[in-house]
Amino acid sequence: MSAKIRRATTQGHFSLDGETWDVANNVWLIGNKREVLVIDAPHDAAAILRAIGERTVAAIMLTHGHNDHINAALELREITGAPLWFPPGDRMLWDMLHADEAPNLDLTDGTELTIDDVTLRAIATPGHTPGSTCLYSPHLKALFSGDTLFQGGPGATGSSSSFETIIESISEKLLTLPAETVVYPGHGDTTTIGDEAPHLAEWIKRGH
Repeated sequence: MSAKIRRATTQGHFSLDGETWDVANNVWLIGNKREVLVIDAPHDAAAILRAIGERTVAAIMLTHGHNDHINAALELREITGAPLWFPPGDRMLWDMLHADEAPNLDLTDGTELTIDDVTLRAIATPGHTPGSTCLYSPHLKALFSGDTLFQGGPGATGSSSSFETIIESISEKLLTLPAETVVYPGHGDTTTIGDEAPHLAEWIKRGH
């Protein structure tokens, strides 16, 4: 039985640098009829649970620490019993929202989780946040990019981020993946590495 990818979408708020925006977030589920890995836990645990169905959650993997990717994480962990994997470089962002409880495990560069015939490998891609992490599956030809890479360019940068660093992460770690790799981002539509790679110079020129 081969693992498949499913998307759930949740609605909520993203707050940064004293401003708040309404956002729609993607939640990516990789699994089979029995078991699933969940990537990110934004806004609405009930909506995520509906997408999970009766399956066992093997792990909840959080790509970075912005509130709109982790604000349902503790509720989802409590209901499913699944461990939270979180990049330690973003612990200061986690503590802004969940100071009284900790993630279970560190999601660091090279961490691997497997379900069925699919292994997801963590790729540290700092820039959007210090701990931003993508998850890559050669078998699925899939990159779960969090807010590091979107259709049309890199994720936004603010007080907890660096444009120069995100460009370095994207150019050295992501655009070197096979062109046919499908990019599944934290917001918006999918794209491919081949579609995005030719635009690197444009992103650098515009500065975001």
